[in-house]
Amino acid sequence: MRMAAPSPPERRGLSRDGVRLLVATPDGMAHARFHDLPRFLAAGDLLVVNTSATVAAALDGARADGRAVVVHLSTTLEDGTWLVELRERSAGSGRVTDAVRGETLALPGGASLTLLHRYPDEAATRMWAACAMAAGDSGEFLARHGWPIRYSYVPDPWPLTAYQTVFARSPGSAEMPSAGRPFTPALVTELVAAGVVITPVTLHAGVASLEAGEAPLPERFTVPDTTARLVNMTRAAGRRVVAVGTTCTRALESAAGADGTVRPRSGWTSLVLGPEHPARAVDGLVTGWHDPDASHLALLAAVAGPALVQAAYAEAERAGYLWHEFGDSCLLLPPGHELLTVEQAHRGLAHTGQPAAR
Repeated sequence: MRMAAPSPPERRGLSRDGVRLLVATPDGMAHARFHDLPRFLAAGDLLVVNTSATVAAALDGARADGRAVVVHLSTTLEDGTWLVELRERSAGSGRVTDAVRGETLALPGGASLTLLHRYPDEAATRMWAACAMAAGDSGEFLARHGWPIRYSYVPDPWPLTAYQTVFARSPGSAEMPSAGRPFTPALVTELVAAGVVITPVTLHAGVASLEAGEAPLPERFTVPDTTARLVNMTRAAGRRVVAVGTTCTRALESAAGADGTVRPRSGWTSLVLGPEHPARAVDGLVTGWHDPDASHLALLAAVAGPALVQAAYAEAERAGYLWHEFGDSCLLLPPGHELLTVEQAHRGLAHTGQPAAR
């Protein structure tokens, strides 16, 4: 049975790094807490993190007939056009299905939004390209009038700070790059002291509420030169490159050549990882738990293989892990160099005892 986390772990009496962690390897599964992550990595492993910060991307809107809607801003395209999703007014309720090209919606502060066309083409049913008339740039406008996107499994509103990770530096994500949320300054310090290297990429995540079978939207990303060199050096040394989240994976793989060599790159990515395009640079993945029919599962399988992903999800459901951005975590470690076995992991946890299940 899948259970969504309805609130941040801090509200449930846990620290951010106190959420549960399922470590999935071909050798088996280990149940831990996120603050145990250093015990499952080794000196010389490379963690790649996303420095994108979450923006307040939800806005009140009103249609011409007075009906209230919520506008989710996924991203702003290069020409200034907004890529948006329209939803019914109650938090997390269904999408608006009767909007039409040319319709204008009123936004806060005297601003307005005109729907231009379906995105990426007229066969699409979810996203719109839209022209916004608002004072200032989109960042300033959202900071003044917006709030964090949330869905029905999170019934209460939470401040924007609840949707930021410890790595957040560059505003731009419509929804939190949530795999990085359980990291804390103390945990980062412990990882670095243990010899685990941490390096940044930036990918501004769009809305993640796509329908089953829909490909992820194009997203802006940057892989810095230092990160590219560290990835290549880590792979050459036979160590693991572990991406923190699907956003980091998409960014790195968008900058990777056929042989897995990563080069500095910045721009937009439409990469869809899956059976036709397996991961070439990423050896492991830290991820949260999301709906099994979501498109990002194909990305997980491209890194860890479908069998390991399926086994991890089955174990998470059996053990009652919590889903979505405020929920529990998973570390996927497919076969690779210096793989830590479950037996070794349990021995490493022996002095504190096996973490109790929630």
